Amino acid sequence: MTLAPEAGSVGTGRELTIVRGACPHDCPDTCAMLFHVEDGRLVDVKGDPDHPMTRGGLCVKLKNFPEHHYQSDRLLYPMRRVGPKGAGEFERITWDEALAEIRQRWTDIIAEYGSQAIMPHAYLGHQGVLNGLTSGDAFFNRLGSSVAEKTYCESGSSTAWHMTVGGTGGLDIESMAHSRYIVVWGMNMTSTNLHGWPFLLKARKENGAKIVVIDPVRTRTARQADWHIRIRPGTDGALAMGLIHEIIAQGLTDTDYVERYTVGYDELAERAAQYPPERVEEITGIPAEDVRTLAREFATSQPAAIRQGVAIERSRGGGQAIRAITSLPALVGAWRHVGGGTMEMPIWEFPTLFDRICMPEWIPEGTRVINELDLGMALTGEMELDPPLKSLFVYNSNPVSQGPAQAKTMEGLAREDLFTVVSDHFVNDTAKFADIVLPATMQAEQLDIMVTWGHLYISLNQPAIAPPGECVPNSELFRRLAATMGFTDDYWDRTDEQMLRDFHDWDAPALQGITFDSLKETGWARLNVGLPGERAPHAEGNFPTPSGKCEFRSSLAEGGNFVVPVWRSMYDKMQPGGPLDPLPDYVPPFESPSSNPELARRYPLSIVSPKPHAFLNSQYANAVDKQDVQGDQRVWIHPEDAAERGVADGDVVKVFNDRGSFFGPAVLDDVVMKGLVMANVGHWQNKASGSTVNTITLDRHNEMGNAGVFSDNLVEVERVEDPVVAG
Repeated sequence: MTLAPEAGSVGTGRELTIVRGACPHDCPDTCAMLFHVEDGRLVDVKGDPDHPMTRGGLCVKLKNFPEHHYQSDRLLYPMRRVGPKGAGEFERITWDEALAEIRQRWTDIIAEYGSQAIMPHAYLGHQGVLNGLTSGDAFFNRLGSSVAEKTYCESGSSTAWHMTVGGTGGLDIESMAHSRYIVVWGMNMTSTNLHGWPFLLKARKENGAKIVVIDPVRTRTARQADWHIRIRPGTDGALAMGLIHEIIAQGLTDTDYVERYTVGYDELAERAAQYPPERVEEITGIPAEDVRTLAREFATSQPAAIRQGVAIERSRGGGQAIRAITSLPALVGAWRHVGGGTMEMPIWEFPTLFDRICMPEWIPEGTRVINELDLGMALTGEMELDPPLKSLFVYNSNPVSQGPAQAKTMEGLAREDLFTVVSDHFVNDTAKFADIVLPATMQAEQLDIMVTWGHLYISLNQPAIAPPGECVPNSELFRRLAATMGFTDDYWDRTDEQMLRDFHDWDAPALQGITFDSLKETGWARLNVGLPGERAPHAEGNFPTPSGKCEFRSSLAEGGNFVVPVWRSMYDKMQPGGPLDPLPDYVPPFESPSSNPELARRYPLSIVSPKPHAFLNSQYANAVDKQDVQGDQRVWIHPEDAAERGVADGDVVKVFNDRGSFFGPAVLDDVVMKGLVMANVGHWQNKASGSTVNTITLDRHNEMGNAGVFSDNLVEVERVEDPVVAG
């Protein structure tokens, strides 16, 4: 909806209009935004004051959002590489020239190697239905390319969640205002879920709720908590199993709820008996008495809530940890209450028709799946693919920055026989290796309905300004590619609005009273899944699992390891397989001093790489104002670890292992525990030392959902004698 011009704009001599939009970013908040436009130019962006989550405020990432649209280094036209791969040297070409080259190169590749020699690579650089995670799936399924398995984050969580409680939205973040005990587990909410944090503060103020943060790092959120529990990276499963042990040992289970609404309790109790608090202390570093106290307080302070973070899945045993954590609310009957239960992400409540978006029926029988986190292995021949990958199409993603094994990925992208196309806003670390670069629109320039993974509001983003130069949204990009490749299916004959109408089940109970036309007027609406003060979706069970109950022993484990289809173009075949333990358990990390002492003798420090405060993954890392807030690529190290290595505060240090190295000034601070270093992900190479934190990460997966292990790495740190060389 375009609102009426504001009277206050008269003094400028220009007409101000306000258009309703929504934040496009990979963030649980999905804020409702108001685009302010003067004479066709975006001049301001504000949070919608009427939206119950946004409440008129936007995070630091969205500050200067209008300027972001007009940033001087923005891509405005198709470009062709003219220098060496990786140099980022391009010349302007026309769309016709770009599409013709893509058609010719792909036609030749398909003729010689088959269509599976082409691979798309995308993630949540945009979070919309039309332009986000699945926006290119139908095209590439129709092309017959290799299917990309998109497991950067949430895939392990999704598998574990479905195995335990099914496809439920679970606890509503707004309902946490009614909680009396809140555990924030593996999430720095004040940086990555800012608009959810006030509901926790309200619970503390009005209900006397205690806020507990479980995190290896004393984050911004941990500093505001009532109790910060430091935990060694990758040991969350041991703590969760210890809590289950203590709840049972102290007689704190809700026996009635367990008997009525769960399955597998006796087997869970037997498994948990292996985790007395003393053993948990040895594994996690958390004092045994703290384990007992946390178990008792969580069980007896109802309604009790857990906000789970993506970080939990980022180690070898992450999926099993999430299974154990997700079992806790049913064990104590927390689901009975408004404000009780656990929250992972509520997208499963949205009636989005992903099959219609992705068209999995177009995937040829026997098509292979390549996991996006294995890109380096796939491109360098380490995977021994037949046929080999000969073309890569990247959109909504920056794998050089965000993927593991950075050096290996860059080696693969540097192949002269690899035809790479990148669609983006800027020439980022990945686009520098492209043969063709295509310009994409930004949020104020396109229509979309936003997928949200943090609350229960559906949001319509309406275009406020015309796209600059020759930028196009992903929806139009894939229309052009479909026409270029000669596809005559009517899938691409629809307008963006027609697609959005077709891609949702508007007759679903969750959308009762909500229509596309009503969203044009209101901008957003809450799904009909219960109001925050009333919602208790599993007070009487009703879990969307095969048994209809919370499954401590999962029936889905019988089918072996799986990735929820939304992360793989809705393709349910060629799943990873492999055995899944039907019961939760602790699985030690691949790399830690206790699980791999031989490796730890060379690389004794664990490392975590959380998301930055001022960037959104790697987005905005090229914006000067965001760099000023975030600062340079830095390395946080405990003062005792620094002293052992002769490192002083501010010294340039090298962080390294067998996979690679990166550099940055040391920050001596006990925000990190001894034995742990921290460096934020998302910095661009040319803004850092030429390499960034993911050069040291392991390209393996955890045991559930093929998730990555970004927090399961050992490194060493040493002082750099000549900082000029490091820079």
